[in-house]
Amino acid sequence: MTASTSSHSPLPRWRRYQPDQQWEAYLFLLPSFAGFLIFVAIPVVASLALSLFEWSLLSPPEFVGFKNYTQLLSSDLVFRKVLVNTFYFIVTIVPLQLAFGLLLAVALNQGMRGLEIYRLIYFMPVVTTIVAAALVFQWFFNRDFGILAAAVWELGSKTGLPIRPPDWLNDPDWAKPAVVILTLWKNTGFTMVIYLAALQGVPTELYDAAKVDGASAWQRFRSVTFPMVSPTTFFLMVIQMIGAFQLFSEAFVMTQGGPANATLTIVYYIYQMAFEFQRMGRGAAVAWVLFIFIFIFTLVQTRLQRRWVHYEAGGES
Repeated sequence: MTASTSSHSPLPRWRRYQPDQQWEAYLFLLPSFAGFLIFVAIPVVASLALSLFEWSLLSPPEFVGFKNYTQLLSSDLVFRKVLVNTFYFIVTIVPLQLAFGLLLAVALNQGMRGLEIYRLIYFMPVVTTIVAAALVFQWFFNRDFGILAAAVWELGSKTGLPIRPPDWLNDPDWAKPAVVILTLWKNTGFTMVIYLAALQGVPTELYDAAKVDGASAWQRFRSVTFPMVSPTTFFLMVIQMIGAFQLFSEAFVMTQGGPANATLTIVYYIYQMAFEFQRMGRGAAVAWVLFIFIFIFTLVQTRLQRRWVHYEAGGES
């Protein structure tokens, strides 16, 4: 009787949990959640609160409400210049990077000898440190003894034409194209690899059917290739637009935001406000304005993608 009673006695509470219960999963997720909370969620909320204060790190914070935002949008001429520069980089880098990446992917998707070597060569800039690449491009664009300037002087001497190399890094009209060229060289390989993965998923039967119908190479690209990779194009467009909004290292190393603020971007301006001028509240306000711009542009692209992005059967149309 005693044995029967002890065999049916309730287990302690800590032994009632079964392996299939969710508390174990939550326990394993706790370190990641704690890291997200401490290093992402709380700093984001703190930056929003900080944008309502004027704080120079050397004096107590002073609550100013929305003064930082109103000054940015009404009387800050440098911020207007920064917006113009940033939108210039968006409308140049994003389309060019998509176009070059797709063309390279189509070319390297063909059967040829040494295909893996070509793919490696075009992808190598992606894994190159941006600081090292920017320093090399400083020499490349140097007007006095750069490689590009030497080629222009040589061309002028042989043709007799009065051509002179532009002063890329000291001319406001040429500094932004120099940053664009560096960014394209650095990131086009990533776009190429993503497009390559998408192209290898296009059914060959579609190309065979187009050839039977007498479609030319351009018609096959326009009617088969581009619609089939349009979801990939949408994905790349979104992440590259966000990357163009956050452009910083290229301008910071190669041009230091100059000349005459010609290459000063929003993220660079945040860095200047917060860490050079020690205006933490103004820097936080610029960061939130950047977030609003990225959110609006991403939302608009998500709405517009319904008109030109073609998903496979069973997906979104």
